[in-house]
Amino acid sequence: MINRRHLIGSSLASWAAAGMAAPPSPAGRLKQAVSRWCYQDIPLDALCAAAAKMGLQGIDLLQPAEYEVPRRYGLRCTMGYAADIVTIANGLNQRENHAAIEQAFRTGIPQAARAGVPNVIAFSGNRRGLSDEEGAANTVLGLNRVKRIAEDHGVTICVELLNSKRDHADYMADHTEWGARVMREVNSPHVKLLYDIYHMQIMEGDLIATIRKNIAWIGHFHTGGVPGRHNLDDTQEVNWPAVARSIADLGFTGYLAHEFVPIGDPLTALAQAVRTCTV
Repeated sequence: MINRRHLIGSSLASWAAAGMAAPPSPAGRLKQAVSRWCYQDIPLDALCAAAAKMGLQGIDLLQPAEYEVPRRYGLRCTMGYAADIVTIANGLNQRENHAAIEQAFRTGIPQAARAGVPNVIAFSGNRRGLSDEEGAANTVLGLNRVKRIAEDHGVTICVELLNSKRDHADYMADHTEWGARVMREVNSPHVKLLYDIYHMQIMEGDLIATIRKNIAWIGHFHTGGVPGRHNLDDTQEVNWPAVARSIADLGFTGYLAHEFVPIGDPLTALAQAVRTCTV
């Protein structure tokens, strides 16, 4: 039986063997990246080397201690963890969290800026009985406390939209309209939404029209096949080339990062996703 360790080893060997014969960066209008956590079994240096050969431009969701690794391969960390205190369950919608979040960002955002990290992640937090109105008001207050830090350092805080239907029960920022409302009230070029296509397909669908309507408030995208958060292939219900083309047609200059758990050879699955979203 071929186990996962053997599969990853074979995948890395094949990419290493390609060396300078690897295909050049794909021509395309979108800057693509990959989320680190989906490839935890591959050493970060090896993932960066393979990503560079595929034409990716960065690695998403790195800790500060890892920020410099992608630079060795001509990449950058495209989304960082600058405030570990902000979690999916414990976020900006609780006023009692705001002081600690501000303190964390006062350290983490300058650190990200020094490393050339353009975006840092944030979360609304779970509802815990809050209404949409109260949760939105609290989140606006929290973001208003920290937006000047982001603006002064040229880093964008991205609040992620997640589904509460299947993966993150009780999460508050689970619809685009709620997130866009918060963004409109904060009204900063350095506070945006992280629009996760996988999560929003599950919650509301209507992807292309929703993205077009709200592109002014979106700073970053994540991909992931629906159902299952797996490969961007023909077993999935999202028309990925059409979605990617729509984002590119809007003149989006941020990053689209692949955040799916690969099935089969992991680097082959990632390379296929890069080709699929090259428009």
